[in-house]
Amino acid sequence: MLRRRRREGEDSPGLGDQGGRDNRGEENDLADEADQDQADQGPGGPWDIADNFPAADRIDCGSLLIPVRENFDVQINVAEEQGAWVAVVHEDSGMQLQAFAAPRSGGLWDEVRTEIAANIAESGGSCTEEYGPFGTELIAQVPIGAEDEPATAPQPVRFLGFDGPRWFLRGVISGAAATDTELIEAFNALFGDVVVVRGDYPAPPREQLEIRLPEEARQALEEQLAAEGEDRPDWYLEEPFTRGPEITETR
Repeated sequence: MLRRRRREGEDSPGLGDQGGRDNRGEENDLADEADQDQADQGPGGPWDIADNFPAADRIDCGSLLIPVRENFDVQINVAEEQGAWVAVVHEDSGMQLQAFAAPRSGGLWDEVRTEIAANIAESGGSCTEEYGPFGTELIAQVPIGAEDEPATAPQPVRFLGFDGPRWFLRGVISGAAATDTELIEAFNALFGDVVVVRGDYPAPPREQLEIRLPEEARQALEEQLAAEGEDRPDWYLEEPFTRGPEITETR
């Protein structure tokens, strides 16, 4: 199901003269500072469902509304240890997206970022921090390989994090987009246009928010199974699932 919301424009009130004084120079300085502050704040998102976010085609994956981009595929992946996550794939680049419950005070990304860096260092990789449009990012070189196999040369991975109201969104960019400037901008724009649906239910910090199949994909799967005369697989659930195959929706 696609949801559309439109963000209403806001007119900025001007500054009038006070007491006959000429304040135009001071007003221009204030305007320049405001413009710089706005630029430092980045693209405006990721968004909370309660925000007045820009209207766009988005794929409803439960806790995440994923913006539709040409030549980008949206996948739902499932692993026993990691649970379910949404992956946005473009050629040989991808971004893994997961949302988690967070305390009202925020600051979860600072904690998670430190833990990620420590885990990567223990595995023989390395990390540096850079400031990006969403705040501090983690730029890593991560050894890739199975536990019983020697690791390959470290691969570049970029970790994004964003603290929202009672939620935290993490993005993990791999492939060429981890280093290619043009691709980084494309994936950053997509990350900044994600809408998070936290829900009102209580959840402890770091608990992953639900991921579910989009309605169109759910219906297509049911029709396919019915046509083949098969029952729903064990991993198929009406509510968020925890195990199962990869589902891809191409837009």
